[in-house]
Order: sequence, then structure tokens, then C-alpha cells
Amino acid sequence: MAIEPDTKNWTWVIETPCADCGYDGSATTIRDVPGIVEANATGWPAALTREDARQRPDEDTWSTLEYAAHVRDVHAKMTERLTLMLTEDAPTFPNWEQDATAIEDRYAEQDPATVARELGAAAHRAAKAFDDVRDDQLERTGLRSDGSTFTVATLAVYYAHDPVHHLWDVRQTHADRM
Repeated sequence: MAIEPDTKNWTWVIETPCADCGYDGSATTIRDVPGIVEANATGWPAALTREDARQRPDEDTWSTLEYAAHVRDVHAKMTERLTLMLTEDAPTFPNWEQDATAIEDRYAEQDPATVARELGAAAHRAAKAFDDVRDDQLERTGLRSDGSTFTVATLAVYYAHDPVHHLWDVRQTHADRM
């Protein structure tokens, strides 16, 4: 069963704290992002070993497994976007239909243990990629297909919110089953 796509523009998290998960992009720098990503990745394996990891708490909310598969793919996507920004001048990122990916890649049918391993590896690669950014690269730009412009520094801050928020989602929406 498909979830209604989230159409919010979440770029506000770069400058404003998220009232839900508490992530504060205004107090986060690119130098914080590798640690945030690595720390967040450690929270997913335990969630994915629960017996109910495949169960949706309701018909409008992804299961823990679906959230984790999405977060794994976010790590890979943001690493790809960072690479584009560092190797091309002001690239436009290819559009990524996250909800279509969830259906096409059958997130709900994937193996939780495999997703946990892949998420950890993708998080580590992303953390390393962002850690390796030099100061003279921070203002390089990239453009999302919806017109949002990022610098390397703002992409990092924007990106770090996603895994943090989704682990919060899992802990909040699945709390009664944890």
C-alpha cells in the first residue's frame, strides 16, 4: 500500500529548529554532520531487529524497515549530490522521486538485517565524504530540480536533518511497540 507523498519543502531546517525532532540546523555546521550521521546510524540496527519492524503503525505511516531503507538511500543520494557539487560547476541534481523509489525498490519487502548493514555502510561513506570537504569547497553550489539552491555547507546541514528526523519518526510512531 502506497503512502501519500510528502510534498513539504524541508529546506527551512537549514535555518530553523525542527519542532518535532529537535534538530537545529541553525546551530549545525558541516563539521558537525559526520558525527551526527555516524551517531544516527547506530540507532537503526536495534529498531530493525524488532519483530514488528515490517509493520506499519497505521496505513499512512511507513514501517521501521521502510524508513530505514529510505534513510539508507538518502545517505547514498546526498553523497552523490556532494560529489556532483565538488566535481561540476553548479550542477542541477537529477530529480529523485523518493516515494516512487520506495515502491519500485520494494522497501517493505527488503531484509531488515541487510538494510541495517547497508544503512550503516552508506552512512559511513557519507560521513567520510562530508568530513573530507575542504574549507575552500564550502561555497560550491548545486541546484535541486525544484529550484532550491544549496552550497556544500547548506546541503550538509539540510541532509543531516533527514536521518535524525526519521529515527525520531520511528521512535515516536512505533513507541508503543518498542
